[in-house]
Amino acid sequence: MPERWERRQKTMHLEKRVLVTGGAGFLGSHLCELLIAQGAHVLCVDNFYTGNHANVATLRDHPRFELIRHDVCFPLYVEVDEIYNLACPASPIHYQRDPVQTTKTSVMGAINMLGLAKRTGARIFQASTSEVYGDPLVHPQPEEYWGNVNPIGVRSCYDEGKRCAETLFFDYRRQHGLEVRVVRIFNTYGPRMHPNDGRVVSSFIVQALQGHDITIFGDGQQTRSFCYVSDLIDGFSKLMASDQAGPVNIGNPGEFTIRELAETVIALTGSRSRLVNLPLPSDDPKQRRPDIAIAREKLNWAPLVQLHEGLIKTIAYFDTLLSGGRIAVAAE
Repeated sequence: MPERWERRQKTMHLEKRVLVTGGAGFLGSHLCELLIAQGAHVLCVDNFYTGNHANVATLRDHPRFELIRHDVCFPLYVEVDEIYNLACPASPIHYQRDPVQTTKTSVMGAINMLGLAKRTGARIFQASTSEVYGDPLVHPQPEEYWGNVNPIGVRSCYDEGKRCAETLFFDYRRQHGLEVRVVRIFNTYGPRMHPNDGRVVSSFIVQALQGHDITIFGDGQQTRSFCYVSDLIDGFSKLMASDQAGPVNIGNPGEFTIRELAETVIALTGSRSRLVNLPLPSDDPKQRRPDIAIAREKLNWAPLVQLHEGLIKTIAYFDTLLSGGRIAVAAE
């Protein structure tokens, strides 16, 4: 066998083959880029309900990147070493559009990906959410808090779907010995957010750049903690490489009122938009801030990008997008 072919065979053997479901979405596309940079062979799977081809356009011709249109509600037969299960609409506008399908994506998607992990022996990562805490009665929220979720409310298709997915992950771990990793994601923002997904950062930025009124639901005193996307994806990577099953909170513990966020966006964009208050949606949490003690201690992880810096990058992205630029252009 020629020496060059022998070296190539060894390289192929050492390459880690990683599946990312929801890989053409906001978070998934950033994760695919990091995995490629780390030398992995990435299999990106997306049904393009909320994902976008443009998000992974710069990866399409990479020799270690493959893109497959597939819905995780159906089994997938591939050979992989690791699985990141990110597939599920994450904004209220998208997940409430078809709530039955949202629940199916979380539950059936988890079952199918766990089945794949069981067959291949892959380590599997579940992107869960701070929404499992519901409208919390404990603040900030530590991982041991069980939450305060309305199981029949308009948000429950997402909240309870993710809670059930966590249940499945830990039952597969106990029953079948799977290597699972579960992260609870707090509000995340950055380039490649969908401009019309209804999430507060993207909505405020788009409204400010277009000179429209900025709509604040409720009195604006409810709080959120905003994590920049690069920090979140770094947390994903560290959790997957660790010996921690989780769940682990990943988010920025800096806490801001919604009104403070709107005023900051107006200042950074130089917009003349007015603040307009609308009724608060049903079951909207009043406070949300992660306790990240476990992430700090066990993963040596903490966010690096502060809100002001992250908003400047995100505003630049949306300014390019609204000016007719390509949606995949990232203000990194």
